[in-house]
Amino acid sequence: MGVTYKYFGAPDGATAARVPISMRPEELGGDELGMGGMFTKIKPETMAAMVLTGIEGVPLHKVPPLELVVLHPDYAVVKLPMTVVDPLRDIGEEAVGAAAFIWSTVPDRGGPRDAFNVYQLLHEWQDFSHRLHDAGHQAYCLVWP
Repeated sequence: MGVTYKYFGAPDGATAARVPISMRPEELGGDELGMGGMFTKIKPETMAAMVLTGIEGVPLHKVPPLELVVLHPDYAVVKLPMTVVDPLRDIGEEAVGAAAFIWSTVPDRGGPRDAFNVYQLLHEWQDFSHRLHDAGHQAYCLVWP
């Protein structure tokens, strides 16, 4: 049994903290309480590092920590830094490919190692970042066993 990560958008931490209470994780749709969230087995720390090292060129040890919004015995909600979502909105195909290659060569890291898998994941994350931006939301992740 692994941990499941559900990325979603919310306008603020107070709203994000209410999401797990108002809905069971398997019912969560995503961006706030309804649409377009992402289920993945990739940890939010890994996702943040993948974007920041691959696209922003931030060294792995400089990736900012996630902010804990709520810690409950059954789940946790964390907020991802805006610097993880924003860079993906404005980059093109070449930059996504380069970021995937860079991440696939970074030593001592978790997450997918195959450049094509990273490329696909970054594309999903790019779509997600556009939806968050259009809704005026920030990125959060619901974590539960």
